[in-house]
Amino acid sequence: MVTSLYSLEVEKLSWPKGDTFLTFLQHYNINNKLYFDLEKEDKELCSEIRAGARYYLTKNENNELVQVLIEVSEEMQLQIYKDDDGYKFTTVPIVFDEVVETVTIPITLSPYQDILNQTSNSELANEFIRAYSGSVNFKYMRKNDKIIIKYRQKVRMGQYHGTPEIISSVVQIRKKKYFIFKNEDDGRYYNDKGKSLTSYFFKVPLTYSRISSRFTKKRWHPVLKRYRAHLGIDYAAPRGRAIYSAANGRIIFRGRKGGYGNVIKIAHKNGYVTLYAHQSRFKSGLKRGSRVRKGQLIGYVGTTGVSTGPHLHFGLYKNGRAIDPSRIIRVTKTKLKGTAKKKFLKYTKSLAQELMEKKDEPTQKVLNLKKIESKSILKSKA
Repeated sequence: MVTSLYSLEVEKLSWPKGDTFLTFLQHYNINNKLYFDLEKEDKELCSEIRAGARYYLTKNENNELVQVLIEVSEEMQLQIYKDDDGYKFTTVPIVFDEVVETVTIPITLSPYQDILNQTSNSELANEFIRAYSGSVNFKYMRKNDKIIIKYRQKVRMGQYHGTPEIISSVVQIRKKKYFIFKNEDDGRYYNDKGKSLTSYFFKVPLTYSRISSRFTKKRWHPVLKRYRAHLGIDYAAPRGRAIYSAANGRIIFRGRKGGYGNVIKIAHKNGYVTLYAHQSRFKSGLKRGSRVRKGQLIGYVGTTGVSTGPHLHFGLYKNGRAIDPSRIIRVTKTKLKGTAKKKFLKYTKSLAQELMEKKDEPTQKVLNLKKIESKSILKSKA
C-alpha cells in the first residue's frame, strides 16, 4: 500500500473553516463508523484539527481517497488510509528536518520588517517581538543598530514548519545590549541577569480530585503498537464542580467541539490560548467576545463529548502550538535563584559570547529551504 503511494500525486491543502473530521469523512463517502469506533483520546485529537491546518491528500485514478495526513500539532498527524479491508485510522509522528541558524540584522526599517526581509520567516519576526515585549522599546532603535538571533526552526517539505524557538538573542540600541535567553528547564525567556521576561502565568482552573491523564505529544503505546498523544491535562472532579478562567482573557469559542463536547476557548496575552472541555454547562451570560478575569467562573465539570467520567480536559496553546500546562502553571517566580540561577548563568555566558562574535558578520540570507533535504510525508503505518 505504502509503496504504491509514491507513484500518486500528493495534494497539499488547507483545512477549511467550519469543517470537522466528520464532515471530511462524509465528503469522501467514508462511513462515520470510522470515527465513532475510535478510542476517547483519538476522538479528542480529531477535535484538535483547526482551520488553516495543513493536510496532505492522495487519491487514485477513480478520485477515491487513498490516504490523508492531517496535522493536529507540530509533531503529530492523523492518518486515514485505505487497504483491502476498507479505511483505517491511526496517528503518526510528523517527519521534519530541524536546523539551527544565527542571523545578524542591521536595522533599516523596523525589527519586524527587517527580520521578515532577511529570513522570509514571519513566525520568527512575530516570536522575536513577543519575546522582547515589555522589556525593550523598539522606538528608540536607529538605523544600523543591530539585532542578532540564534534560533531553532523545523522545516518540512521545503517549507518552514511550526513556530521557531529563539535560543538566544541580543538587541543593540545605541551601543547598549539587551539579551534574552530561553531557559530549557521551564520554557521561559530570561535576561542575562536571570530575571524572567515572561511574567505571565496561569492558575489551576478548578479544585480537582486527581490528574487522570497527563500531557504527552507522542507516546509509543506498547500494546496498540502505535503512537498516542494527549494534548492537555485531564483533571478528575465531580460533575458540576466549578471551572474558572486560568488567566485574564477574551472568549474566542463557546460551543460544541467534536469529542471535546462543550468547550470554551480563551485567548490571553503573549499568544496563549486555554481550552476547557467536556463541560456540563456554561456560566450564563458568557459568549464569544466576552472578557473574563483570572479566577472568574466560566462553567461546570461534566462528561459531554467523549468522556469516561466527569473531568475537565484543560489545554494550553502558545502561538497555536500545544504545550504542557503543568510547565507554565507551576512557574510563577520572576527571578531565578540559587542553583537554578548558577546553572542558567553558566549556560548563557557562552551563548552571549557566541552572539557577540556574530555582530560584525556580513548580512546574508539564511535557511535556503530548497537546499534542505526534507523527508517524504508519505509514511507507513508501521
